[in-house]
Amino acid sequence: MTTTTGVTGEERDDLSQAESKALRGRSVRLLVSLLRPLRKQIALTLLVVIASTAAQVAGPTLVAIGIDQGIPAVARGDWTPIALAGGAFVVLSVAGALLIGRYRVMQARISQAILFELRRRVFRQTQALSIEFHESYTSGRIISRQTSDLDSIRELLDEGISNLVAGGFYTLFTAIALVSIDPQSGLILAVALIPLWFLTRWFQKRSQKLFRLTRVTSARLIVQFVETMTGIRAVQAFRKEPQNATRFAGAVEANRDANARVFRLFGTFDPGLVLIGNVTVAAVLLFGGFRVADGVLEIGTLLAVVLYVRRFFDPLEELAMFYNGYQSASAALEKISGVLDEQPSVADPTRPIDLREPRGHLNFDDVEFAYASGPQILPRFDLDIPAGQTIALVGSTGAGKSTLAKLISRFYDPSHGEVTLDGIDLRTLAPDDLRSAIVMVTQEAYLFSGTVADNIAIGRPEATRAEIVRAAKAVGAHEFIESLPHGYDTDVNKRGGRVSSGQRQLLSFARAFIADPAVLILDEATASLDIPSERAVQAALQTLLADRTAVIIAHRLSTVAIADRVLVMEKGHIVEDGTPDALIAGTGRFATLHTAWRDSLA
Repeated sequence: MTTTTGVTGEERDDLSQAESKALRGRSVRLLVSLLRPLRKQIALTLLVVIASTAAQVAGPTLVAIGIDQGIPAVARGDWTPIALAGGAFVVLSVAGALLIGRYRVMQARISQAILFELRRRVFRQTQALSIEFHESYTSGRIISRQTSDLDSIRELLDEGISNLVAGGFYTLFTAIALVSIDPQSGLILAVALIPLWFLTRWFQKRSQKLFRLTRVTSARLIVQFVETMTGIRAVQAFRKEPQNATRFAGAVEANRDANARVFRLFGTFDPGLVLIGNVTVAAVLLFGGFRVADGVLEIGTLLAVVLYVRRFFDPLEELAMFYNGYQSASAALEKISGVLDEQPSVADPTRPIDLREPRGHLNFDDVEFAYASGPQILPRFDLDIPAGQTIALVGSTGAGKSTLAKLISRFYDPSHGEVTLDGIDLRTLAPDDLRSAIVMVTQEAYLFSGTVADNIAIGRPEATRAEIVRAAKAVGAHEFIESLPHGYDTDVNKRGGRVSSGQRQLLSFARAFIADPAVLILDEATASLDIPSERAVQAALQTLLADRTAVIIAHRLSTVAIADRVLVMEKGHIVEDGTPDALIAGTGRFATLHTAWRDSLA
């Protein structure tokens, strides 16, 4: 079953230390798997940034040489030392600039390669995860993984990493150069690192929680927006606009407050950093000035030391900004790794069995079903459905009809027992064979962007135009398709905006017909049709169901009339089983339902 630790815990801002450690470990494993194929590119990029940083750091040393050795030589009429120092400074500056440009390009390529692989993994994973995951993990959260979370990682890779690597090497090389030309000034810098360390630790401890909070509040904003827009018809139908506006305003306020707390944190850290840097520069200048006056230190060396101390602190603010981006990207990576760490509750078989010519014989042997952390839905039962038989599932809402159908489609696996097709356990069937042998048509009848012909051909992508037209004619959809602006080449737009609900349902029938499955499941597939339209598609249903096993879930008993056999379900139990005529003639639950339905038509 699915592992939901990363799904639920990642949205909270009160994680325990153990949970945080587990999340970080999972994120590190994901990051290592992304970086491993790019080892050579990363190593070459590091060499380039090291070379460019060394070229930049050499500048103050050359200035010191030019002043301390070049100027006295000029006074003697020798321009060679100052010319060499100046020339070397120009050459190294140009080389440093070119290498920085090259580094940026190489780093961008690595960044895009990582993002490409990460987007691909998230998309493939979310497609592969079982229906149980998608029923518990909202669409807004999935969209947030592919949008805001990946954007946070992109920002870190595009800017943050380059600042960290370049700034880290720059600070290190600057400290080395400073100690090399004047160890005593290096001691002053070492003393300054003490308050700098305490300031940085203070910043890290407070920023980690605050940055996580900004990610959580941002994700909640996206979820609230997506769910409102997705369910806009229900929102407007039930006049939920004021309530949603209040909730969204609360989410916006929470996000604003979280970001304001981050800004206040930087309002203390940035001035503290500047203060430590300025005090250190002043101390170096004062101490060096005395030594220059005593003739112990050259004026050019003092200038180089001051430049190095000032440059040492310059990248630190950028590194602090990196920490901001790092915390956001780290939280995003934790959430993405949580999705990628999920395991399908319905796993593909390790040794699949091929099913070349399915007949459609279904059998439930001592089957029981319950969700991983929920109550029992279907108590243990046995059921045999011969090949070619049309079964109607009838019962009140929540009786277990759709769950039984999902077991047949292997959207779920039984908790106990087995469901077989032609004597083969569905859990051992090759996935492609299973999906071609069993097709479900739902009430939603979702249409994808593209033409009418494209949507019908989803049932069999290699189908010719003639086969697509034949399928549409077989289910009675050809006439309305021809009336569309471009016939079969009409773009249905998002969610099939150019066609009505009933027409979408006919297109889903054509999609199922062209797939030609051995077992067809209709889950409330006529619920969106009015009574005249439903009668009009009865002939289409007869064609669609011919020579195949069919399971029909319907509340309208008019649809049940075409079934060979009726199963009445209540609270997960099959309480009646027989032909429609036999059950109508009896005194059971189905007879009562049929009488009530007949009276409603009077």
